[in-house]
Amino acid sequence: MKKTRVYAVIGIFILSFLCHFVFDFFPCVLTSIFFPVNESIWEHMKILFTATLIYGIIDHFILTKKDISFNNFFLQLFASAFLAIPIFLIIYMPIHYLFGEFLPLTLVIMLLTYIICQFISYKILNFRDIPLLNQLSIIIIIIMYVIFTYLTYYPFESYIFYDTTTGIYGIEKESQN
Repeated sequence: MKKTRVYAVIGIFILSFLCHFVFDFFPCVLTSIFFPVNESIWEHMKILFTATLIYGIIDHFILTKKDISFNNFFLQLFASAFLAIPIFLIIYMPIHYLFGEFLPLTLVIMLLTYIICQFISYKILNFRDIPLLNQLSIIIIIIMYVIFTYLTYYPFESYIFYDTTTGIYGIEKESQN
């Protein structure tokens, strides 16, 4: 099981790069829900969340195929995807505020975030099964994407939603299909 969490960190990290460009290649409402539509800090939180969930699907097949016993699959999936957002922001925001954007450091923070979240994932997968929280986790994942969608199309005028490269908040109206 520990080895699968190491693979998860690597897999999620690689998927993060792919997730970054999906909306650029396929700009539509569907991709705007799951992938960042601009370079704002908030939109990049979709990368953390979505890459973790996509890898979770792969992870389920790996765990099942290798006949590895696990509990709380959806709970750990939600927890690791959701917690990635505040963990990343708590580390990233003070550094970004003091020094500005420095991509190599951002990537290290992202990797550290994934390591922490997969450690949490490991603990949850090995905890006694909690069926109600697993079911609730699926509902909350859907709610998270409703929130992502709303804040993509109706963002607050706050720095975290501001794309410094284009000077806009949220999605550009002309890119909607």
